[in-house]
Amino acid sequence: MMKLSFVIPVFRNEGSIFPTYEKIKNLLIKLNLDYEFIFVNDGSDDNSIFELVNIHNEDNKVKVLSFSRNFGQVPAIIAGMKEVTGDAAISLSADLQEPIELIESMITKWKAGNEIVICHRVDREDSFIANNTSAVFYKLIKISNPKMPKGGFDFLLIDKKALIYFNEIDERNRFFQGDILWLGFNTVFIPYNRLKRTIGKSQWTLSKKMKYFIDGLLNTSYVPIRLMSLIGIIISLLGFIYSFVITYNRFFNNTPFDGWAPIMILILIIGGLIMLMLGIIGEYVWRTYDETRKRPIYIIKDRLVKNEENN
Repeated sequence: MMKLSFVIPVFRNEGSIFPTYEKIKNLLIKLNLDYEFIFVNDGSDDNSIFELVNIHNEDNKVKVLSFSRNFGQVPAIIAGMKEVTGDAAISLSADLQEPIELIESMITKWKAGNEIVICHRVDREDSFIANNTSAVFYKLIKISNPKMPKGGFDFLLIDKKALIYFNEIDERNRFFQGDILWLGFNTVFIPYNRLKRTIGKSQWTLSKKMKYFIDGLLNTSYVPIRLMSLIGIIISLLGFIYSFVITYNRFFNNTPFDGWAPIMILILIIGGLIMLMLGIIGEYVWRTYDETRKRPIYIIKDRLVKNEENN
């Protein structure tokens, strides 16, 4: 019997964890598939851990990993993926916004020979701000990663063969979606409409989105560095041309150079570009430094596996 592993990060998902588990389990019983659940508690400070313990006590196929603090969704997924023992792993959130019914289609695509099956968002029942920030985010990401679906994805299936290589990636500031696409295995996409959250509220704050966007832009492409070089060349050429025009008019047309406005405009534009470029370089330098420190990207404080608690 095929075995599926479900990796589900949890952060302040009180109230939606058990319904997520129950819906998936009922579907698997219908499909006659073996399974395991790997819930990763990402430092939740609500009652999420109590719900997870209760589910674990009722079902010995449920594993629960608890981080020592909040490390983020991507580290939680990575930690869960390293615990997978099934023939394939399915990653999804615990907020009931992904249609569980799609799992059957994902399994069909997987059995047809696709090592990676990605369910990508084509529409979402979220707020106006969330919809538009997400659209801008993925449009910019597509510049450096053309394979990225325009709505992004979190809901996917990955075969154990591809998962081996995914788990070998040893980086700190990971861009999960970029890593999946980078693997290069046979990949198929399934579009879906993201459902409206009915329990709790999103913990995906603006600062977390910005951090993830920067990781995605810098980790998967050299576009920012090349763009800096291109802008530098263009500004330098414009500066030389402008200098030549001023010098020519001063000596040949006897035109005096009036006012300080052009000088200030040039200083402000060039100064702003220099600060922007230094900021981008700083991001690369910080990531290099962060990699050299070799700190773990997460710390597992507690582990519940097969009714045995290992601290």
